[in-house]
This record gives sequence, C-alpha cells and structure tokens, in this order.
Amino acid sequence: MQYANLGRTGVRVSRLCLGTMNFGHWTTEADSHAILDRAFDDGINFIDTANVYGGDKGRGTSEEYIGRWFEKNPGKRAQVVLATKVYGAMADDGINNRRLSAYNIRQACEESLLRLKTDHIDLYQMHHIDRTTPWEEIWQAMEQLVREGKVIYVGSSNFAGWHIAQANELAKQRNFMGLVSEQSLYHLAMRAIESDLIPACEEYGLGIIPWSPLGGGLLGGVLKKLDGGRRMEERMAKWVEDARPQLEQYEALCDELGQPPAVVALSWLLHNKAVTAPIIGPRTMEQLTSALPAVDLGLSDETLTKLDEIFPGPGGPAPECYAW
Repeated sequence: MQYANLGRTGVRVSRLCLGTMNFGHWTTEADSHAILDRAFDDGINFIDTANVYGGDKGRGTSEEYIGRWFEKNPGKRAQVVLATKVYGAMADDGINNRRLSAYNIRQACEESLLRLKTDHIDLYQMHHIDRTTPWEEIWQAMEQLVREGKVIYVGSSNFAGWHIAQANELAKQRNFMGLVSEQSLYHLAMRAIESDLIPACEEYGLGIIPWSPLGGGLLGGVLKKLDGGRRMEERMAKWVEDARPQLEQYEALCDELGQPPAVVALSWLLHNKAVTAPIIGPRTMEQLTSALPAVDLGLSDETLTKLDEIFPGPGGPAPECYAW
C-alpha cells in the first residue's frame, strides 16, 4: 500500500479509502468484518462511513458494524484514520435531527461515537452543503468538538468550489483550521469538478476523496458483463447505452493494457495530484481484492492522453475551460 498526506494535514492515509456504504445493506456483518480484516491486513488505514449508512438494516448500521469490529480488535482503532459524516436525517419524525445546525452536529457526533465505540472521530465530514445554517454556527459547533477531543479534522462532501472558499475564509477569521478534505463525485466519465472545485481544493489545501470512482459500475467492464448475460437496473442500462461508444473504446484500451477496467479507472484518479484517496465501497471480498492493484499501476502519458480523448473533461480549470 502507498500513503499520502490528507490534504494539507500531517496525517498519512492509504491511497485507497475503504467505503462502507454497503455494510448493512448488501453486506452482512460477518462479511463486513472479513472485508475490514483484509483491508487492514493489506495496509488500508482509511475507513469512511456516515451516520445514515445502513440500508435495509437501518440508519447507523454501518457505524455499528465498524464499532463492533473495533471492539473485537481493540488494538486496531489507534492505527485507523476513521471518517464519518453528518447531515442526513436519522429518523423520519425529528425536525432537528438533520442538516448542520449546532444542535444536530453535537447530537449526531455523540450518537456516532456510541455506534463506532470510540472516543473520537478522526475526520468529521459535512455530508452536504447546508444553505440554511450560517457558517458561524457550524464552525462554533465543530470548534467545540475539536476542543473536547471528539473530532480531530473537519471535512466536507458534495460542496461546490465557492463553498470551500467561503467555509475556509470564515474559518481563518476564527483562527480555526477549517476544511482539510472534500469528498466528491469524480470519475473518468464525470469530470465536472475539474472546473472549479479541484482548483479551490488545491488553493486551500484540501485533499480530494472521490466517491463512486467507477461510476456505479459503469467503468468496471460493464459491456463484457452484459455480454456475459448479466442484467442491470433500468437507470444503469440507460447510462450504458448513452455512453456505449466511449465504453467500447475504453474497454478496448484496457484490453490493450492487459488490465481490468476497474483498476485502470482507479489508477487514473490516483495519477491526479489533487486526489488523496478514491473510496472503494466493496460489497464482496472479491471486489476489495480486485481494486488493490490500482495503487501500483502506472499509466503512461500516452495512455492518459487516450483516456482524455475517450472521456474529455471540461477542458481544465475555469475560466479557461469555457473562455479564452
């Protein structure tokens, strides 16, 4: 495994982040613990979850699975950089158990700590921008959690570039470190964040943590799977048909490289100096182990150019991507 600093911080995290959104939904607790064991043994020290993850088993289940894994392996908590999130509603009948009020941030943090069976969260991420709560309130709540030792770093997810600037300028006025990472939708077929968000993160020293790095399976060799008789949901089928010409070129290029498409897609992200660690969210052990080679796969400049031709981005940062 290779490691990188999380944004401008001094903490080192594995170049692949283990996402746990499937824990409690597609993946049983026993299988989740087996995946955690294998990921840890292979050097992954960065685990990401959210208070709302849990699927069929209910919100909070992913955190509970991780907490019980820590309980079974008490020595491992100190070796893991643990990330979770706050924003989503944890119950259908609570007016204030959602979003980023100071009221909810404090309550949600306490509840996550209980489920995770830990005394602190290494990276506490805002799961979405809250346009109704002032930054003064948000930062006051986060600062209090940092003072109490319950949170070490604060990150964001699904922010726009100007939200990063706004948040960190106000944090600077309060002599607070502010955001250190941004978790965004980013993959070969979805490169919109290259226009404004990535430049903002680079300017303010945030590490990018891409979620859905395989486009929900789109970049994982989907055409060959279809040819093998695999069925897919209607929405994915439409995505595949819309992108079929690109996918045909992409999978042919992967064949030329002798590499699985999923590994190439992950490696492409790892070649971006703004990216700290893509999130891999395996449902199965095989999905975990098949992603690991991406860390060691080098892509030539020629290959990177071909990938840009197949999946062109916005054309660089703004305003150059749309103006002279």
